[in-house]
Amino acid sequence: MDIQDIQSIKQRFKIIGNSPQLNRAIEIAVQVASTDLTVLINGESGTGKDVIPQIIHQNSSRKHKNYFAINCGAIPEGTIDSELFGHEKGSFTGAIDTRKGYFEVADGGTIFLDEVGELPLATQARLLRVLENGEFIKVGSSKVQKTDVRIVAATNLNIPLAIEKGKFREDLYYRLNTVPIRIPALRERKEDIRLLFRKFAADFAEKYRMPAVQLTPEAVVMMENYRWDGNIRQLKNITEQISIIEEERVITPDILKNYLPNNNVTSLPTLYKGGKDEDPLSERDILYKVLFDMKNDILELRRTVKELSEQRNNGAIQHLPEPANITPINATVITPMDEEEDTFVYVQDNDEEEKSEVRETETLSLVQTEKELICKALERHKGKRKDAAKELGISERTLYRKINEYKINL
Repeated sequence: MDIQDIQSIKQRFKIIGNSPQLNRAIEIAVQVASTDLTVLINGESGTGKDVIPQIIHQNSSRKHKNYFAINCGAIPEGTIDSELFGHEKGSFTGAIDTRKGYFEVADGGTIFLDEVGELPLATQARLLRVLENGEFIKVGSSKVQKTDVRIVAATNLNIPLAIEKGKFREDLYYRLNTVPIRIPALRERKEDIRLLFRKFAADFAEKYRMPAVQLTPEAVVMMENYRWDGNIRQLKNITEQISIIEEERVITPDILKNYLPNNNVTSLPTLYKGGKDEDPLSERDILYKVLFDMKNDILELRRTVKELSEQRNNGAIQHLPEPANITPINATVITPMDEEEDTFVYVQDNDEEEKSEVRETETLSLVQTEKELICKALERHKGKRKDAAKELGISERTLYRKINEYKINL
């Protein structure tokens, strides 16, 4: 498919942009249109996933038949089966008459299931039967009916993750995902942001009968570096706000920043967030946070070690503080006893034999003290390790290891 054909499709369906990823999505849609293969469109909310099913339907042999776009997330769970497959009179409260569902009415045409990841598991099983055998049963009926429908589905969920959580059927996913089409997020189409803004600005100028707003080169750069979590929908809304509110028709970064929520201009990669059931922080977000915290800890540790080293070289360190429950000695070497607790052994910087004897004595003293503290904490909290660990200032895992190491009977 050459570039002229793609441009023709864009003009027909009013698609703005020249992103290679967008062009590829359009190309795949046109190529599969002549078949009856099931298509699964994946992309963030607001990216314009709804235009791809229209391209597929209008370029297929079904274009003269019915086309239905159904938002699965907007239909209540109690009525979704009735909406899709129909129901018999008296099958449930309020069913005063027999009703045809979308799969019966759209026979020979195309059904676009938007937000398919929101379907209940029971409805997913019914949908799988339609995909495999072209059969469905109305709610309250035992009669199997046939239908010839092309299904195109879309979701902004991370379906593999939803499968792991038991919220989506794995067999249905593979049946829907015969031909996957991914719509890129707006942040992945930076070269299209200026074009989209200009188109929206012209539309709103015509709608509200005012001059169109324009961006300065610096404002364009600011727009391109913004994350656009709401994608094209968010860009359109912001363009409309600017067009109505601002008297100045040339938009600078100082003006623009007032319309960008949190001004979250960033070049850091983030994990694509799926549906509304996802955790507030994604796995990659958490990983970045942990890595940044580790980096800060390492830098702080380096500074501390450097300062101690400089003080020792300058003779600033003469005596170390005396630890509790240990006989005071002149010490210059600190040896950690356990990497997870702030427990240290203080030894003299004399000959090796003296060092060894002192270390052994101090270690035995600390072990006994530590064991007694653990026993008291466990006794105080009636054997509850979590509470005891919190009081001792150590992790529950460390406490469990210490209990085994000291053979403490609970």
